[in-house]
Amino acid sequence: MNALKSVLKQREALLALMIVGLILLVGLRAPVFLSGASLAGLLTDSTLLVMLALAQMLVIVTRGVDLSVASNLALSGMMSALLAARYPELPLVLVVLSAVAIGLVLGLINGWLIGYLQLPPIVVTLGTMSVYRGMVFVLSGGAWVSSHQMPPGFIAFPLARLFGISHLVWIAAATVLAALFIARHSRFGRDLYAVGNEPASARYVGIPIARRLLWTYGLSGLMAGLCGYLWVARYAVAYTEIAYGFEFTVIAACVIGGISIAGGTGTVAGAVLGALFLAVIGNALPVLKVSPFWQSALTGIVILTAVMINARGNKSAGRQILPLHLVKPAQPATGSAA
Repeated sequence: MNALKSVLKQREALLALMIVGLILLVGLRAPVFLSGASLAGLLTDSTLLVMLALAQMLVIVTRGVDLSVASNLALSGMMSALLAARYPELPLVLVVLSAVAIGLVLGLINGWLIGYLQLPPIVVTLGTMSVYRGMVFVLSGGAWVSSHQMPPGFIAFPLARLFGISHLVWIAAATVLAALFIARHSRFGRDLYAVGNEPASARYVGIPIARRLLWTYGLSGLMAGLCGYLWVARYAVAYTEIAYGFEFTVIAACVIGGISIAGGTGTVAGAVLGALFLAVIGNALPVLKVSPFWQSALTGIVILTAVMINARGNKSAGRQILPLHLVKPAQPATGSAA
């Protein structure tokens, strides 16, 4: 266990150094990238990815995956924008809570199907990804909600500043602290790692796996709902293709940060650093005037490299994302001693 912790810490330290080195290298080529405004923008740009990666980390730790997160974000964001446009006198807190509630319900649907019906996570969330994305079009009628239709307070909140720091950064920081508490200091978090490491043993010792999965996917949905409002408000527009394909960026951030898709392994620091790494690449390549096609290729190479590193680290485990019900706990022999 100590050896594993040492390896993880070395990996996270290496990733942090790579992020700093990449920023400095880009700064040598384009000094404007190292300006205070540019770095502040980079930090702000990374916030939504950090928040979603932290929620996805908890899902992946259980040997699951949530492919519907971006579609959930789009639906929650669109609904909050439509609500604010239709009822501009509503307090902002109610609009935000409505987005969070929508995201939570959509996430709980995933969790119920996976936890209680014991369906494979990748199949369930692939299906709900399409359903939720389709609902965005149906409920909006394919129309955009533009900035002039939204109340000024709705748009202003994410980038408004508190002590010189945008609300987006404060919210992301609070999310990091909450994820640290869940992962390291709560029974809920410890149960998730136990489920990911050995579901049969977790069931045998009495961990309520179905309930844990229900609320893990619920948390992922809740975070998608919150980010749905923040995304729409920050960019001051809501449309049917919001965050299209962003679920793969979120999963990539987790993989780069060392969260094993085989389950049971991953840290909050790794998820945050993986998200920051992708944010740096996303901001640096346009500054260097790299073709969008090469941007996708380079990002893909980074992801494949991280997957290979993770695969080598988990070679002996031989695990994969599977429905938990395929692993049955051993039944004690009749008449055995208690």
